[in-house]
Amino acid sequence: MTKAAAPVHEEAVRDETVREVTVHDAPRADASKAAKTPRPPREVARWVLEVEARAIAGLVPQLDESFDRAVELMLATRGRVVCTGMGKSGLVMKKVAATLSSTGTPALFLHPAEAIHGDVGMIMEGDVVLAASYSGTTEELLRLVELIRRLGVRLVVLTGNAASPLARLADVHLKLEIDHEACPMNLAPTASTTATLAMGDALAMALVEARGFTPEAFALLHPGGRLGKRLLKVRDVMHQGEAVPRVETSTSMRDTIYEMSRGKLGIAAVTDAGGRLVGCLSDGDLRRLLERDDAPLDRAAGDCMVRGPRTVDGGALASAALKLMEDHRITSLFTCDDAGRLEGIVHLHDLWRLELF
Repeated sequence: MTKAAAPVHEEAVRDETVREVTVHDAPRADASKAAKTPRPPREVARWVLEVEARAIAGLVPQLDESFDRAVELMLATRGRVVCTGMGKSGLVMKKVAATLSSTGTPALFLHPAEAIHGDVGMIMEGDVVLAASYSGTTEELLRLVELIRRLGVRLVVLTGNAASPLARLADVHLKLEIDHEACPMNLAPTASTTATLAMGDALAMALVEARGFTPEAFALLHPGGRLGKRLLKVRDVMHQGEAVPRVETSTSMRDTIYEMSRGKLGIAAVTDAGGRLVGCLSDGDLRRLLERDDAPLDRAAGDCMVRGPRTVDGGALASAALKLMEDHRITSLFTCDDAGRLEGIVHLHDLWRLELF
């Protein structure tokens, strides 16, 4: 970590410490030279990505028992994790709050400037505040911390300066020291905000494992996205109750055809008197029946059905049901309870609507 330079104008760099830049660290630190002889764009991009990659890798040796304590605080909280930060750090903390919320840790973002003008009322007893400021000297955050202390709320801070006022006021301080920003002038928050984001992800994923967060829980929180759809269960998409076309073995074929038409799925389940699934009849089965039988309407469903239809567990993933249909070249699967009683049916068209293809 290079030594901090003299303070600069607050509007220019509100939340970052300006550090000295060596020729080795930033070959274009001289702005006038950079303007005259700019590097090729791909060379700049390569340098930026390497600097930011090193910044993230450099966080690993900085991990200590403070990280464990931070996770324990957030895991034990009866309230929410309130994420906060100014400027670029604030934008990063919005993402951290979203990641926490979507993975089982209730969280929200609180703008520190708005907080000291009334929005601090969003913080409740039992919350934990997660604040980010690379310099650890952000005025708005320091004023917010004063209010937090009055409320008795615990504070976890992400900074690059362990001796900063914000770090000293924290219950837990997580170090985010970097060599320099991925900026030729070492001014724009780049590597520092990338490191903050990575540490936020690390906290969120540690909480995922600590909570035992499951794919099923993830799907509940992501019902509208592709990821959530991939985790939907068969019972979430199958037809149930009156929507399931079904007949008993004694039902006439005339009534069976009517039931198939009513269901609009091209198939009907055949059950015994106790409601247990014993067979099925599809449009294709009817065509084959007509080819070999001169009077199919004189028969009962039990005489014409195909025995042992394919089934799938209602708790199976919808994507697994799709795979089963593809493997057996069928368009429907039935679900039954432990006693074999018919519960529902999932059709290929239901999975099309989920865009699983």
